[in-house]
Amino acid sequence: MTHPAHYEFVDPSFRDLTGPDAPLVKIFDQCIWSEGPVWFADGGYLLWSDIPNNRMLRFVPDHGVSTFRSPSNFINGNTRDLQGRLVSCSHGARAVLRTEYDGTITTLADRYDGKRLNSPNDVVVKSDGTIWFTDPSYGIDSNHEGYKSDSEQTGCHVYRFDPADGSLVIVADDFEKPNGLAFSPDESTLYVSDTGRTHRPGYPAHIRMFDLAADNTLANPRVFIDADSGLPDGFRLDTMGNIWTSAGPNVNVYNPAGALLGRIILGTSTSNVTFGGPNRSRLFITSSQFVYSLDVAATGLQRP
Repeated sequence: MTHPAHYEFVDPSFRDLTGPDAPLVKIFDQCIWSEGPVWFADGGYLLWSDIPNNRMLRFVPDHGVSTFRSPSNFINGNTRDLQGRLVSCSHGARAVLRTEYDGTITTLADRYDGKRLNSPNDVVVKSDGTIWFTDPSYGIDSNHEGYKSDSEQTGCHVYRFDPADGSLVIVADDFEKPNGLAFSPDESTLYVSDTGRTHRPGYPAHIRMFDLAADNTLANPRVFIDADSGLPDGFRLDTMGNIWTSAGPNVNVYNPAGALLGRIILGTSTSNVTFGGPNRSRLFITSSQFVYSLDVAATGLQRP
C-alpha cells in the first residue's frame, strides 16, 4: 500500500535530501511495537523486531514479509558486525547476542561486574570491531517487552564490548534512559539519545554528543538536540553527517550543527530508522504497528 509522503520543510536544504515524488510504502501493519530495523545488502532484505510479540520479521522486496525468528527472546535493536553477522539486543536474555553464520546464537555480554545487565536496547559497531550498546531498564520494567525484574546495576549506562578480548566497560554513566546511538561518518563523535522522559516529566528527551578519541574514550559531552516532538528513540546518519531520528509522530532530520532541516510526517509513534535498498537511499521506518519505506535523495552511512 502506498500514499504520498508528507514533509515539513523547515530549511530549504531539506528538499535536496528528499524524493518529493517518492511514495511512502507501507510494508507491514501487524506489529505491536516495531523496532530495530537492519538492512542486509548482501541478501537484499530487511530485518526488524516486533518486541511485544516476541518475534523478528524479514521483508524481501517483491516477496513480502515472513517470520525470521519466533520466539526472539524479546529482541530490540539490531546491527551487523564487521563480518556481517547479526548483533542484537535481547530484553529477554538481558544480553547482547550474535547470530553466527550457522544460525547458532552466541552471548557476547550479559553481565557487568558480575551482575546482570538491565535490558540492552540499541547497538552499533565501530570500524575497529568494538560493539557499543545502551542498557536502559525498559525490558525489565514490565512483562510487555521482556520480563519484569529488579535492576542489578547501579543505573542505566552506555557500554563498549571488545570481542577481541571479551572486555566490557562503561563509557558513559550519567544517563537516565540511554537509547539510540550512532557514530559520525569519521567516528570522531558518538551520539546517544536519552529518553528518560518516558518515566518522569521534565527528564531528558534529547540526543547528546561526545568527542570520541582514538583510544575509544569519550569527552566533552553536550546536548546535540532537544526533541521538539516525541522522543528521539532510534536514529541513523547519512553520509553527510545528517541525523535522521524518530521523533514522536515524525522522523526529524538535523544537520551536523544540530539545526532542524525538516520532518517526514507519519502520524504514528516512530521508533527507529535505517537506510537500505540497492543504493542505500531507501529509508526504512519502524512506527508503532507499521513498517514503512521511503526513497530519499540522501545516502545512508555505510555501517556493517
